[in-house]
Amino acid sequence: MDSSDRTEADCGERGTRYPESGIEGMFGRVNEIKASIPNAHFLDQTSNPANPEAHFLMTGPEIWKDTAGKVDIVVACSGTGGTISGGSPGKHDIQGIGPPMIPTNLDKSVIDEVITITTEEAMSHARRLAKEEGLLVGISSGAALAACLKVVRRRENKGKMIVTIFPSGGERYLSTDLFRK
Repeated sequence: MDSSDRTEADCGERGTRYPESGIEGMFGRVNEIKASIPNAHFLDQTSNPANPEAHFLMTGPEIWKDTAGKVDIVVACSGTGGTISGGSPGKHDIQGIGPPMIPTNLDKSVIDEVITITTEEAMSHARRLAKEEGLLVGISSGAALAACLKVVRRRENKGKMIVTIFPSGGERYLSTDLFRK
């Protein structure tokens, strides 16, 4: 049973994928659905100011408390802009992060560097987290780990408190190439 079948079984709806039109196609379909259903609302994490506000009010203080305020570097994926985002367009299969869409929530002033991670690196690190740490994470979380490890390995970062956030769970990827290998 793939994830679309599970959605249909659980919710009575069949998920539709629009890989050829990417994120733009997905947003177009969302707008069609909104227009056809009275009082429908789309939370849109990419432009909803509540998204970065939630990280400001909850995620940030949690990290600060857990590290006793000793954070030197934060490594985060490009995504909805809620945590942090940005980059230039490029082809990849890491769902939910990166270009081609630059979200309204993006604050480029907080980005010091963009680290490119390949789809295979992201998948490999997500699998590693599942196998070695027992963490069922998604592809973007594998990308976060891959980027974080690149930063950690730099000589100038020895002894620094480096934090990353795993933005995706792996349950939605069980029927994909991520866990088929």
